[in-house]
Amino acid sequence: MRILMLSDVYFPRVNGVSTSIQTYRDDLLKLGHHCTLIAPAYPSSAGAGPAPDDADILRISSRQVPRDPEDRLMRRAEIRALLPQLRTRRFDVLHIQTPFLAHYAGLELARELKLPVVESYHTYFEHYLHHYMPFLPAGLMKALARRFTLSQCGAVNAVISPSAQMADALRQYGVATRIEVLPTGLPPSRFKSGVGARFRAARGIGANRPMLLFVGRVAFEKNIDFLIRLVPALRAQIAEVLLVVAGEGPAQAHCAQLVRQLGVEDHVQFVGYMERDTELLDCYKAADAFVFASRTETQGLVLLEAMAQGTPVVSTAVMGTIDVLREAQGAVVVPESEAAFVAAISALLAGPERRVDLSAHAKADAERWSSLAMARRLLKLYESVTASKPVTQSSSISQLPVVSRSQDRAA
Repeated sequence: MRILMLSDVYFPRVNGVSTSIQTYRDDLLKLGHHCTLIAPAYPSSAGAGPAPDDADILRISSRQVPRDPEDRLMRRAEIRALLPQLRTRRFDVLHIQTPFLAHYAGLELARELKLPVVESYHTYFEHYLHHYMPFLPAGLMKALARRFTLSQCGAVNAVISPSAQMADALRQYGVATRIEVLPTGLPPSRFKSGVGARFRAARGIGANRPMLLFVGRVAFEKNIDFLIRLVPALRAQIAEVLLVVAGEGPAQAHCAQLVRQLGVEDHVQFVGYMERDTELLDCYKAADAFVFASRTETQGLVLLEAMAQGTPVVSTAVMGTIDVLREAQGAVVVPESEAAFVAAISALLAGPERRVDLSAHAKADAERWSSLAMARRLLKLYESVTASKPVTQSSSISQLPVVSRSQDRAA
């Protein structure tokens, strides 16, 4: 099968969408299928991706998105100019990965190439837009998000939701398009054991210092400030406790200011983005517990990545994280309550036997999420929609909200 994908983001932009695309492309290739990706070109200063581009990644010239230094807006005319060469490749299906320019350009390509369209719904917009347009009423932003979602989902042949909870939300909106629940699985590389001592030594963290970890985009919707507010109470019980925040994003200054206000500069460390196949694995392995309280996660890949390294998880179960944590025995699920989090974390850090037991279960939990199994399910969806009518609806970028195009990181 020959698949054409479009995305507004890809490596070197590090987030959950980039990770999902790379994972699926790698596994589709292993299964003998061909996948071409159209994605933005990034400035050289953005850094390198996890590997050099292959011949089937077509980079499009792009410009910076207003108020968003991390993301890029592709030039639509340049995408349109690819049509002659795309026609020669005889694609079977088009898969749109993001709802911004890629959505509208993707519909245009699908119409010209006479292809059915599948679209992944990675971002829970109802709980997203107000963080980036706080000057507008929250109710108005929710209504806009729902209208935007209904319009986009109604223009494609099938929608992929990474969790059952997200699928339920889409149906409640009134989405009548076929919805398939299909999470991104973990590739074999995520199970390679990291070296925790190496991370601690590189960051000046004592070998026995109690270390909590958050990995993800440092964005308002990730609820990182809640985790930071736990630190004073945790410090009162575990004097040397350290919270490590791995990632970058628009809430970085806000979180750093909160750390200063609380006077916990010696107990919170921001380490930025890390190379996924080495340093990030070391970081997961170094932690005594992975902590998470995002309210908008559509899946929660970072929870699985932590568990694959045998790191116990203390987390809320909201939206996509419910699926990950429902049967997990390597995790402690708590409500979004400071007292509940502090009690769970303190008990975990104070009980080495409990930590060892949760660690063993965490690895087993992660193994249930094989990426190759998920890729096979994706292929079945592709095969089923090839019998659908190709997209004929015209695309209009005028429907695109003027907001930051930032996506969740693995979220």
